[in-house]
Amino acid sequence: MERTRPTKTGRAAILVRQAAPRPYATSRPIQIAEVELDPLEYGEVQVAVASVGVCHSDLSTVDATWVRPLPMVIGHEAAGTVEAIGPGVSRVQPGDKVVFSFVPMCGHCVECASGRPALCEHGNRANMAGTLLRGARRMRHKDAPLFTQLGVGGFAERTICAEESLVRIPADTPLQIAALFGCAALTGLGAVLNAANVEAGTSVAVFGGGGVGLMALLGAVVAGAISIVVVDPVEEKRALAMELGATATVDPGEGEVPARVRAALGGHGARYAIEAVGSAQVLEDALASTGTGGTTVAVGLPRNEATCAVPHSLLVRQDRTLKGSFMGSSVPQRDIPRYIALWRSGRLPVERLITGTIGLDQLNESLDALADGHVVRSVCIP
Repeated sequence: MERTRPTKTGRAAILVRQAAPRPYATSRPIQIAEVELDPLEYGEVQVAVASVGVCHSDLSTVDATWVRPLPMVIGHEAAGTVEAIGPGVSRVQPGDKVVFSFVPMCGHCVECASGRPALCEHGNRANMAGTLLRGARRMRHKDAPLFTQLGVGGFAERTICAEESLVRIPADTPLQIAALFGCAALTGLGAVLNAANVEAGTSVAVFGGGGVGLMALLGAVVAGAISIVVVDPVEEKRALAMELGATATVDPGEGEVPARVRAALGGHGARYAIEAVGSAQVLEDALASTGTGGTTVAVGLPRNEATCAVPHSLLVRQDRTLKGSFMGSSVPQRDIPRYIALWRSGRLPVERLITGTIGLDQLNESLDALADGHVVRSVCIP
């Protein structure tokens, strides 16, 4: 078929400085500028971005928790509509609605072939380099190539990605809601349904009431857990957790977190604990909150140098499990449609996690609000 020529320009959010002082509303590490898009090459797709979630991983890129090459078009939790396709593209067509996977999955490395595409060797290597899957950089500012966050570059009116970064979704899916399925749902729901394999009738403690943590809460409800405790210092998030199905909440500022989680569970440790903060201390609390035979899943991304103390004898004598889960141990092509179907059936009210919407020009201020703990998920409408 004849392929349409890509649109050449669009506004985008470019991170020009990491570790800028807060407030970002003043230091302005993110600049909004007109960018140029190169013609599409093999396996590449141009997408008109409809919505992008403001995620803690974006904040971790801005504050230099993870050092990335600059200048970079940031944003990774996104949804939009395919505008044009390059040679060799077969998964999507112009007009398709899509959600981005923040790990492009090559499909043929050892991890992909083993059913663990979130660990794709080639996709994660490209993500670290700030390029698309095949090594390209297709966005430019003042004729200088820009790096791309996690193969997406979602805070933009339009972006170019590898087709392996896209999951096609039903045409009637609201795109503002769909964005959350690209990261928060994959990570939070996946931690419960894929990594922990929570069984009906069990207990779950969720550490962190942000987008990923509350998605884990929703996953625990879907799985049929009968006791769910959410730990978070922000009163508004604890209140929302109760509305979404938590049976109890704990304010960690009051101390003795494991003991208070156990008290909320009738004196017993949790069968499952999900750590969605990225803090070594919180991970230690999560492990200590589980009971004999319990499983703790770490999904919050910490600084590379972070370490935690794990009682070796406790793991052995009480048969406890501590495991990590990247991207919720997800298979995006399988899981995103499954989660959208759960939303459609009324069992996954992801829209309740959206605190409000912003434009590109409010992105610095939105990251301040996220850092202050005031929001669960702001959604940017480019």
